[in-house]
This record gives sequence, C-alpha cells and structure tokens, in this order.
Amino acid sequence: MRGAGGAGTAGPVGPGGGGANLLALRSHNAALVLDLLRAAGDEGISRLELAERTGLTPQAVSKITARLREDGLAAEAGRRASTGGKPRTVLRLVPEAGHAVGVHLDRDEVRAVLVDLRGTVVGERRAALTLGAGAEAVLGAVRETVTGVLAAAGTDAVPRLGAAGGGGDSPPGPTRLGPALLGVGVALPGPLDHARGVLHRVTGFPEWDGFPLREALAERLGVPVVVDKDTNAAALGLAAGGEGGSFAYLHLGTGLGAGLVIGGSLHRGARTGAGEFGHQVLQLDGPPCTCGNRGCVEALCLGAVARGDLREAARVLGAGAANLVGLLDIDVVLLGGRTVAAAPEAFTDGVGTVLAAWARRTGQDAVPVRVAAGGGGAVAAGAAELVLGPVFGRGGG
Repeated sequence: MRGAGGAGTAGPVGPGGGGANLLALRSHNAALVLDLLRAAGDEGISRLELAERTGLTPQAVSKITARLREDGLAAEAGRRASTGGKPRTVLRLVPEAGHAVGVHLDRDEVRAVLVDLRGTVVGERRAALTLGAGAEAVLGAVRETVTGVLAAAGTDAVPRLGAAGGGGDSPPGPTRLGPALLGVGVALPGPLDHARGVLHRVTGFPEWDGFPLREALAERLGVPVVVDKDTNAAALGLAAGGEGGSFAYLHLGTGLGAGLVIGGSLHRGARTGAGEFGHQVLQLDGPPCTCGNRGCVEALCLGAVARGDLREAARVLGAGAANLVGLLDIDVVLLGGRTVAAAPEAFTDGVGTVLAAWARRTGQDAVPVRVAAGGGGAVAAGAAELVLGPVFGRGGG
C-alpha cells in the first residue's frame, strides 16, 4: 500500500487532541520504517533491509523497531535465510494496532468505513441524509454513522467515542479500550479549504459557505478530524492502493469532479481549488448549472444522464477528459461514482472513444480509460487515508 505525496511527520491529525497517542513517533525516520513495514505485508522485512532502503544506520533501525514493537505496531514475522551467518529475523506491521474512519458525506447519503493500518476496510455503515438539511442534522447523522461503524466492530477492536458532544464543556476523548482510533477523515463535495477544514459555497448548497466543518466534527467526535474534497480523497486512496504515475480520477455521481495525482503526489492547488472539473464551460449559453454558470460539463453530463442518454453523457465526459489530458499530459483516466458504476462499459467506451479521436488528431498515444478500483466505497476509503497517510510519512492530512 503506497500513499501519494512527500514526506511528513507522524502524529496527531487536525484538531481534537486525543486518538494519536498510538503513534507518539514524531519522527520522520520512524514513519519511513513504518511505511516499509506496511509495504512488506505479511512476509515482513528484515532490519538490514530496512537500513538499506531508508539509508539509516543498523543501530538507528534497531532502536526504531524496538520502540515500534514495544508500542505494538510491529511484530516478528519469522526468520529468513541469509547469505551468510545466522538467519535474519523479519518484522511485519501489526495492522490491527490502529484504525481510522473514513466518511463520504454525499449530497444524499453518508457512508463510513473503518480501516486498519494497512487501509483494509474492516467495517462499513451507510445512511440516507440531505446535505441541505442544516448543520445540526448533518453533523448528527455523521456522528451516528461513525459511532455505528465503530460499535459494529466491537469495543475490543477500537475505542468508543466520547459522549455526544456539541456545546458545553470540552468533549471527552475516546475511551482507552485498546488500539487507538487515529482520527476521522471526511470527504464531501467542494469547494472547500482543506487546510482549515472550512467549507465554501458547496455546489448546490451555498448555505454551507464559511462553515468550520473540521472543528465542529472534532468537537462532537472527540478525535482528530481531517476534511477534504471527495475527489481528492478518492484519488489519494487510489494512489495508496498502488495506482502510480499521473492520473485523473473523474467522479460522476450526484455531481461531477476530479481528483488529480501528478507524479505520484495529490495535487490540491494553492486553495484546494484544483479538480473543479465539473465546472469547466463546454457550451457557451448552454443549460444553467447549480454553480451559477451555464454550459458546464456537469450540467451537460448530468442532464444527459437524466434523459437516459448515456452515450451523450459519456461523450460530454470524454470532452472534459480530453481537456485534462491536453493540459496535464496524464497517464490514465480513472472513472468512478454511482452513475459510472451503473453502466461502466458505456462510460469507459464512450470516454475512450473521445480520447482516441483526440490522440489521432494530435499524433499522440491514446490515454487509457479504466473504472477505478474500490467501487462505491472508494471515496470513504480514501478519506481514511487522509488520516493514515501522515502516519507513514506520506501525503494525506
């Protein structure tokens, strides 16, 4: 499992305090070691290999791995024959030593997944909601869904959240019943400010403009919270799952947006504004869009879907994708979202046809089009990676 982005430090993610005691690493070197342990899987990796791949001294690696074992994050995975001398002990990550929750807050439902340190989904819960129902209703639905996925996992697997918060004294942190809950990642439609966790005028829901979502959820949940756009989270999760190079993830569901990974790193832009793919204008004076413009690719594409004309919807999506390919010279286009999931071949074939025609005109190789891995849970799983990424010295929160 590989994440997008550069080096970072492990430790608390976002406000909220508790939940990060598990990883009192605060060391880039320790995060490098943890990342290699995660990538090694159940087969494990020796201390000598860790030293060779990190550039650390064997003594430094021994100290780091001793602390990781003491904290329950690493364990022996057996012995491996060496080229000389005694067999080497190999170590592995203990995935159940910590968990993160990823939340996909869509316009009409909320989905929460619980993942272990490898990013493996070990629990899931979904519920209907209306994003326009008001802050208190939406925050309550998120808290109920997160509490539900934790309860389903069993209190011996993860700590319980503090009592229902909101107002009054500072909320209690998670009860220490076992391995730590590192935090909650929340992904939803933009635009928003990822760094501050503040929403802007969410397309179709301008009443959220300026709402401090991260702060409000951290208060109610009692654990660290990270907030990002749904498409960014999905792209981050795909990169963590092994999708390499530069790619665009196009999410077509209740809206349309893009997550961009350039050279292995998630590209958010200076103001978390990158990837507002659905609101590029393709048709001047075209049909009105919920963003206030006319002729946006989102309005054209969703309008065709509503009419049942998937061929036209895929053609419009392909035209937008061709613009991205021309601007960014990406390696692959990945499609996801519930609308794509309902007719995957129609969209991959339609978008692929447009990109192939663009390639013929420019004399370049056609950029491949595939359905993204992860299905309907890709955004929620990616939201959990917002929390896990920094733990392993990689991009995320």
